[in-house]
Amino acid sequence: MTHKHIEILSITHLQGPSMWTYDPVLEALIDIGDLEDFPSNKIPGFYERLTAWIPSLIEHRCSYDERGGFLRRLKEGTWPGHIMEHVVLELQSLAGMSGGFGRAREVSKRGVYKVVVTCWQEDVTRRAIYGARDLVMAAIEDRSFDVTELVDELREMADDLCLGPSTGAIVDGAKSRSIPAIRLTDGSLVQLGYGSRQRRIWTAETDRTSAIAEGISRDKDLTKQLLSACGIRVPQGRIVNSPQDAWEAAHEIGLPVVVKPSDGNHGRGVCLDLSTQADIEAAYAIAFEEGSDVIVENFIPGAEHRLLVVGGRMIAAASGDVATVTGDGTSSVRELIEKQLNSDPERALDTLAREELGLNPVRLDAATRLELSRQGLTGDSIPEQGRSVLIQRNGNVSVDVTSKVHPSVAQTVVLAARIVGLDIAGIDLVTQDISRPLEQTGGAIVEVNAGPGLTMHVKSAGGVSRPVGRAIADHLFPADDDGRIPIVGISGTHGRTLTARLVAHLMHLEGARVGLACMDGLYMDKRLILGGDCTCFESSRRILINRMADAAVIESTPQMMVSEALCYDRCAVGVVLRIDPEFRMPAHWIEDPEHVYKVLRTQVDVVLPNGVAVLNASDPQVVEMAALCDGDVMLFAVDSQAAALKDHLGDGRRAVLLRKGNLLLVTGQQEYPLSDLNSIPLTSGNPDTETLENVLAAVGAAWSLGISPELIRAGIQAYDPAISSGAASH
Repeated sequence: MTHKHIEILSITHLQGPSMWTYDPVLEALIDIGDLEDFPSNKIPGFYERLTAWIPSLIEHRCSYDERGGFLRRLKEGTWPGHIMEHVVLELQSLAGMSGGFGRAREVSKRGVYKVVVTCWQEDVTRRAIYGARDLVMAAIEDRSFDVTELVDELREMADDLCLGPSTGAIVDGAKSRSIPAIRLTDGSLVQLGYGSRQRRIWTAETDRTSAIAEGISRDKDLTKQLLSACGIRVPQGRIVNSPQDAWEAAHEIGLPVVVKPSDGNHGRGVCLDLSTQADIEAAYAIAFEEGSDVIVENFIPGAEHRLLVVGGRMIAAASGDVATVTGDGTSSVRELIEKQLNSDPERALDTLAREELGLNPVRLDAATRLELSRQGLTGDSIPEQGRSVLIQRNGNVSVDVTSKVHPSVAQTVVLAARIVGLDIAGIDLVTQDISRPLEQTGGAIVEVNAGPGLTMHVKSAGGVSRPVGRAIADHLFPADDDGRIPIVGISGTHGRTLTARLVAHLMHLEGARVGLACMDGLYMDKRLILGGDCTCFESSRRILINRMADAAVIESTPQMMVSEALCYDRCAVGVVLRIDPEFRMPAHWIEDPEHVYKVLRTQVDVVLPNGVAVLNASDPQVVEMAALCDGDVMLFAVDSQAAALKDHLGDGRRAVLLRKGNLLLVTGQQEYPLSDLNSIPLTSGNPDTETLENVLAAVGAAWSLGISPELIRAGIQAYDPAISSGAASH
């Protein structure tokens, strides 16, 4: 061989719907060189090495649509591009990002392939692609390869760069209702919905979460005062200012007591069930290090519970448990913690896995050392065989108890959230029996938390998953609200800009604040925001994140669709004007009419089920797209005798036509004369076919949106390109 290597020529991030799929993908262009002559069945030992390194590939069904289908292809013989596709997907799955889409397709140049894989996060997937290339080459060349190291690296990257489990649960809940999501930062700030109908979340806080309420929840003493004033059971206690004051407060309240920081979180610095002066004074020092003030309050016997309140309803509840180790007579407490607690894979050391599984690794911090000292132990002590050693009062093992919560307890926590003012709250409550009223068990609410973690409810230790993310999405978008604004996407190989500007003009006349992204610039409510060609992904996305936008009109060039993808997930109206049979994009290996068709069909693929595709009846390729539309189809035609119209109108469907110099709106056999061409500035005189199609398409888009014929008529007759800046067609 002269070139036995896999070269990655380029990687394209398609950030939205594309010719491949609805979701973001990375498209890697690779050159396998002489490996084109060596499919997997011709490389000795390749199958055995690859399956030994990644045995979970057996779950890939591939084209056979059966378990082990991909391995069957490996035995029969397949090429490195296809193998890389499956390895990338499996590496991401092993790193905690399961599922996804994959394709491998050869281009016209021998040995060159496009490998397309779901992109959960661009940097992570890029690393997975390069890692998969190296892994496949190692298997081909019979070299060693550390798969575990690569997966660990990908998992760490995902931990740092992907959405956390709580935010992800809400996004997944929103998507289950077809509510779109846009990640606004590298952190957890996410927009749900588009334009003026959007809402924002930041982990489990929303744009409805009051800053005052969040401030109250951080002040544990103030929270207790407010709850107590409204008749809710809370521990009695006060803020203390010294170890001696803490001991005096404990006597005032009555032993045993709890010592904790006034504004801590995640249980840090909290010491429970304290009865001696030495323990209380030591606990004061621990709490002081974690917060601005220290609280001493009476100890409530029972298990700690976390109840989630969303929008005035108790949605889920989980109970905690203690963390203990059992002595073996030879290992120190420190060693027992590692062997018996931290060795649990569910106490994974990276943050992402911890949050995914609801468990934290146990550390010998000051609070743990105090707990041990009360048992006469240190971290280096060796407990005798069989001795149970309490490590943490709350080992953060969360077991779902939602179905056990007494109705009065549910009412109490809902009231507590309302008193503090939080729309989403995690209520920490201690009781000996969650199925009985607090008055009977002596239980009490000990904390009210803003931005509560959701993982304990999404994936509890008891195996029960509560749809808390969906509940938060329902809270933000009640009933049938999907957070969408009307989006009109306009594509084709030419004629788009004039159509886009005219559609935006008609929507504006109906009173909408319209965002327009086209080759003439970026406009918001008829105000130019940015001049020049704004058909890129970023410019179009700026409309969707703008809270002023009631509607959007977005011109999508074939170049943008193949190099960046559409900026929205679905649209109300998708317009395809015409496909030039000679149009090609060789830089992207779009080299024949079939390839061009696959790119532009995306505009129809994304039309919502209640939306409309507006298609050119005079272009057979465009008409063919009608079968791909999830919604309705409206045709437009300069030639009222276009072949596609007969069956379309025979089915009682709609079309916009020209006949004898008149523009008609037609539904089945019913015709509505909209305007004669001479009354429309754009079409008066002797207009070319392209301009006529632009006007017909714009009228069709406006009609699809429910704009009245009378307003459409007024709009097209008032639209004068001579006084409308940038009205040139592209």
